[in-house]
Amino acid sequence: MMKNVIFIAPPSAGKGTQSALLVDLGYEHISTGDMLREEISKQTEIGKKVESIMQSGKLVSDDIVYELLKNKLSTLNKSFILDGFPRTLNQANMLDKLFQELKIDNYEVIYLDITLEDALERALGRLTCECGASYSKYNEEFKPKVDGVCDKCGKKLISRNDDNEESFRVRYQTFVDNASPIKEFYESKNKLHNIDTALGKDKVAEEIKEILK
Repeated sequence: MMKNVIFIAPPSAGKGTQSALLVDLGYEHISTGDMLREEISKQTEIGKKVESIMQSGKLVSDDIVYELLKNKLSTLNKSFILDGFPRTLNQANMLDKLFQELKIDNYEVIYLDITLEDALERALGRLTCECGASYSKYNEEFKPKVDGVCDKCGKKLISRNDDNEESFRVRYQTFVDNASPIKEFYESKNKLHNIDTALGKDKVAEEIKEILK
């Protein structure tokens, strides 16, 4: 079985792009955000609880996310990409405990490093489609073949509402502040790999494949 992956990356570092490439190789993409939304749409017991919490403007507790992850990982029979967890040191410790319980040790943690300036340029130029595809207005490597139109489904591309400079700077800095202790945690376990996203999409993908060999 291929090595499992934990992606840690600031916003606009290209985590979605690299995850999609790994899915094409047979990986299961596990997004904690998607799991929460799925529980809500199914109106499960956890879903109703999560919906109530989110409607009140509060954050979903680590314990709830942990339970969902445990259910998912304990029934999974393929290699996975973990996206969106851990976001704090406490979550990293919880995940470590879960991995020990499920006897998961064949994993690597990949940090996609990007400067604020580069990330900001990507964010302000980001175009998305309802099918999940993502493009850039400015970066030739990520431009759609036809301006404003999705290559995959042909629908109109839109800019995200939260992609303005002020809100993005806050999101970026919040992530970096929380990521430092997480990086140290995995570095102490010899699991952390830093990749400079300035290398470009294809080179980053090559480096990830080398790490996972």
